[in-house]
Amino acid sequence: MGLEVSLWRAVAVFRFAALAYAVVLLATSYDEYVRPWLGLAVVVVMLIWSIVAAIAYADPQRRRWPLLGADMLVTLGCLFASSWVMNPDRLSRGAATLPMAWVAGAVLAWAIAGGRRWGLSAALVVGAVDLTLRGQITPTTLNGTVLLLLAGFSIGYLVRLAGEAEQRLQRAAEMEAATRERERLARGIHDSVLQVLALVQRRGAEIGGEAAELGRLAGEQEEVLRSLVGSDPAVAKSGTVDLKTLLTPKASAKVTVSSPATPVWLPERTAEELAAATASALDNVQRHGGPQARAWVLLEEEESEVIVTVRDDGPGIVPGRLAEAAAAGRLGVAQSIEGRVRDLGGATVITSTPGEGTEVEMRIPR
Repeated sequence: MGLEVSLWRAVAVFRFAALAYAVVLLATSYDEYVRPWLGLAVVVVMLIWSIVAAIAYADPQRRRWPLLGADMLVTLGCLFASSWVMNPDRLSRGAATLPMAWVAGAVLAWAIAGGRRWGLSAALVVGAVDLTLRGQITPTTLNGTVLLLLAGFSIGYLVRLAGEAEQRLQRAAEMEAATRERERLARGIHDSVLQVLALVQRRGAEIGGEAAELGRLAGEQEEVLRSLVGSDPAVAKSGTVDLKTLLTPKASAKVTVSSPATPVWLPERTAEELAAATASALDNVQRHGGPQARAWVLLEEEESEVIVTVRDDGPGIVPGRLAEAAAAGRLGVAQSIEGRVRDLGGATVITSTPGEGTEVEMRIPR
């Protein structure tokens, strides 16, 4: 991951910056140390390990337990050496240890490699050794441990967020590549197969007879193929579904589906129920509208609601017919359409005039 590589580089820079600060402390307090020569040796060890760690952590294959464990052992060794170099009374009063902030390098490395839990564990280990050396817990001696815990948690959390963000970015790139490939195939199909099917449909209608039937079948296949190449794949986004992908396949030679150019995202259950209600309305057109009846499905998206309208040019519904059907126990419209929409918190308006077709408007709040 790009951010993780940057963090490893930042840890390497941090080690050398903290080492420089430790050298300054050693130089300014050299006369106050019990064993200053040992302090100088510890600083040399810190320098060597900073170089080794910077080179080793640069290889992703080495960021495992052996290197992480060695990093922790060297850090704890340098920290523990403070009890031999410095005066115990100064340590108990909250004076800076010999490595000072350099010990945070191991905590940061653990947090980047394993996340929040590893970072917190490393901070607890280093903090426990630090407090043990001081011999007592005071607000001053506790500050370093608290800062280590915060650093381990924060860096580990940042690494997890970065990993999730890069995964989402990769999925988005894959979806974009798939969409471009689908569009390329759609252009090829449009320039060849769809034009041939349209020609067969037109010529069949002109010739008549059996050729007319072949033309009709070609027209139906053209509509189906056009709907397939013109619709986006149903991609779930946090439990949502593009309603267009559920309605577009319902297009045929006798059914025209119109929808916005952009996806219409709805909760999965809502989209499925609304698509089922639309299918029921189309079934009614086929069952009661006659063999020549055509239907038009219009999908609209407004700020506060989604609207699906199914209109046909059939014979229409005689006034009172729906009420009579419901009283007789035929609940196709009442349950399959109105019931579904009502359960979703929406409303259905059915407008019909004998001889002029029927319009079913279903409104669902977003």
